[in-house]
Amino acid sequence: MDAAATATASLIRSSVLPRKTPDNGAGSMFLTASGLGFTRPGLGRQLRFKQNAFARFSRPLQSSTTAASKTRRSLVVRASASEDDASSSSAAKPIAPLQLESPAGQFLSQILMTHPHLVPAAVEQQLDQLQTDRDSQGQNKDASSVPGTDIVLYRRIAELKENERRRTLEEILYALVVQKFMEANVSLVPSITPSSSDPSGRVDTWPTKVDKLERLHSPEMYEMIHNHLALILGPRMGDLASVAQISKLRVGQVYAASVMYGYFLKRVDQRFQLEKSMKILPGGVSDDDGKTSVEQPENVTFQAVSSHPEVGSFAGGVSAKGFGSEIKPSRLRTYVMSFDSETLQRYATIRSREAVGIIEKHTEALFGKPEIVITPEGTVDSSKDEQIKISFGGMKRLVLEAVTFGSFLWDVESHVDARYHFVLN
Repeated sequence: MDAAATATASLIRSSVLPRKTPDNGAGSMFLTASGLGFTRPGLGRQLRFKQNAFARFSRPLQSSTTAASKTRRSLVVRASASEDDASSSSAAKPIAPLQLESPAGQFLSQILMTHPHLVPAAVEQQLDQLQTDRDSQGQNKDASSVPGTDIVLYRRIAELKENERRRTLEEILYALVVQKFMEANVSLVPSITPSSSDPSGRVDTWPTKVDKLERLHSPEMYEMIHNHLALILGPRMGDLASVAQISKLRVGQVYAASVMYGYFLKRVDQRFQLEKSMKILPGGVSDDDGKTSVEQPENVTFQAVSSHPEVGSFAGGVSAKGFGSEIKPSRLRTYVMSFDSETLQRYATIRSREAVGIIEKHTEALFGKPEIVITPEGTVDSSKDEQIKISFGGMKRLVLEAVTFGSFLWDVESHVDARYHFVLN
């Protein structure tokens, strides 16, 4: 193992970053604007820090924060020691739009940059620390009954620690999703901005990777994804080179809804594949050509997952109507339509607050925070919406990535919940 691997492995075994002392545990809640981002392997190891927008709230912790930053910076130097000069001097290029902010998130982002194969071991240690912190707080619940204990202060500290654990857990989940994309050799789309290298001002200058994204799903699941693409792109499915000018907010809404749709599809497909292997599929589901006598109302599954009440502005108002109505029969769709309304709604619900938070933050990192203006008449004012130029091929790539992101999110949420229980339903 080279010097970089040794340094990284020793860090995983240490408790410098994962373990939070009482001095910096609650205070790190305010460190929400540090600019450490993911960086492509081989394109430089320099980490970028920008001024903390909330530094005025954390001045008492300034020295400890500085020490932690120096620790992380020294790791970069050791990890870069084995890189050649050209690689070290090249410009950093993000591999994910969302920048991780918590100490644990920054630690995992460094592992992703240098030695992604060590991420599972690093995550295990982070989850161990979260479990230890949660158990410790549970044992101290009786402290409020001790005479002289300030109940309000005690509860506030407990709330801050719980919020910090939730933020750390979100970033652990996000790092695992990014790792799955890296394993599939698919780069995530960077933040959506007009390209200076494209004279037309198109934003979709990223690699397509469509074939790789399609192969990440089961045949039955991809049938549903193809229908989803047909609903969004309509007749433009066969004309992907055409460029359209469209509201950036609208594209963000489609992206967020597609993430939730991918989450829903993976959850349903997992059950479908299990029942298929056990040969206990409902009678209306065909095993050959997908033909069935079960009625299939249009757009039900898309609408069931595209109006999640907790995802905020990006997912609001997205409907399959207006995008086209070409829906081909598929076994998984037939299987879904055999659900009763209660089961369908349960499967269409994001299970954890952390997963909802990831969808919000990732979409905002891609498209920026949406500014929704309501007119005096109660309607949404779209006159100030930013317009972007994007090809229909770029839209297809975005939607496929979003569906895959949701699918991976279901996988990592289930994996982490088995190790550190946080899913409520």
